[in-house]
Amino acid sequence: MKSLLSSKPALWFLFLFNLAVAAVAPFVVEGTQGLMTSVGMGVVSLGAGVSLVRGRGETADAR
Repeated sequence: MKSLLSSKPALWFLFLFNLAVAAVAPFVVEGTQGLMTSVGMGVVSLGAGVSLVRGRGETADAR
């Protein structure tokens, strides 16, 4: 499971999908629930983005 979640396509999907949901959630779901959904999805998106940036300098045989 770790190798699947650390693959570039999966990280890009997590980054973009969660970023889109974080941007739209406050407008679709009203109140505190929408805000907390946005914050949670934003944290997941940032985590995936950081993993993408960290892995940028690594070569394929370093993994």
